Amino acid sequence: MNNRPADLSSAIPALVSPPALSAPRPSGESPPIKLGILASGTGSNFVAIADAIAHQQLAAQIQLVIYNNPDAPVAKRAHERGIAAHLVNHRNFSQREVFDQQVADLLQAAEVEWVIMVGWMRRVTQVLIDVFPDRMINIHPSLLPSFPGIRAVEQALAHTVKISGCTVHLVRLEVDSGPILIQAAVPVYPEDTAASLHARIQAQEHQIIVQAITEIGQN
Repeated sequence: MNNRPADLSSAIPALVSPPALSAPRPSGESPPIKLGILASGTGSNFVAIADAIAHQQLAAQIQLVIYNNPDAPVAKRAHERGIAAHLVNHRNFSQREVFDQQVADLLQAAEVEWVIMVGWMRRVTQVLIDVFPDRMINIHPSLLPSFPGIRAVEQALAHTVKISGCTVHLVRLEVDSGPILIQAAVPVYPEDTAASLHARIQAQEHQIIVQAITEIGQN
């Protein structure tokens, strides 16, 4: 007999709570919002954004992908889509502020309007925040404010929570502390491992990151 509870993922709605982001764009048809993507790993959320743009489901364009790990698969995924990808290896910088200034310079040169952090495993400094105030968002694999920081999925399992999820939020200096834009809940099953739970959370991440950018573009 299967004791797993009914799959609640379709029954639990995304929880939307957008703060005031910025001054609204002029009325009429707005140009595509110009995005800069920061990623450290596989880039599955980058792919979700790029595919939504390609299928005309998202009025945006990706100006540049910046990655900090030389072997990050996101670079190949960007190149396959004809999107510029630039390595800024954090190991070559003795100070976080100098690293962030290099990142900021590249984003500004690419005329980026909004910075989207998808699996960006670096703590930002005030240097980067000051260049893009209230124009940086991050996606995190938990229902913040629960389980900020690294290994959020493992933290959720260790605390035996019944519902986990993911959050898109504005970036602030303190890790995973910014105003919440949108969240999606994901049930946790008794047999879940970090890999199985993370896979279901990622499926929701791919949806809410696109939704968050859509709402940004409408303001």
